[in-house]
Amino acid sequence: MDLGELAEREHRILALERRGFVGPGAKERAVREELGLAPVRYYQLLNALLDDPRALAADPVTINRLRRVRDSRRAER
Repeated sequence: MDLGELAEREHRILALERRGFVGPGAKERAVREELGLAPVRYYQLLNALLDDPRALAADPVTINRLRRVRDSRRAER
């Protein structure tokens, strides 16, 4: 895996994850309007970022928080 910089879209995904969203559908609406992605594709890309060492280096607080959320959801299943 290339340990270069994250692409602009990857930075924008992380920036969106740092925001708080109020109300049902607000995040999905932002994903469509700001990133031009379907929510399913957004979550696929986000999940890949959680395992990307470049993303961890770029935004460790957000990546570690999202990893904890993912791990706790997996443990519930």
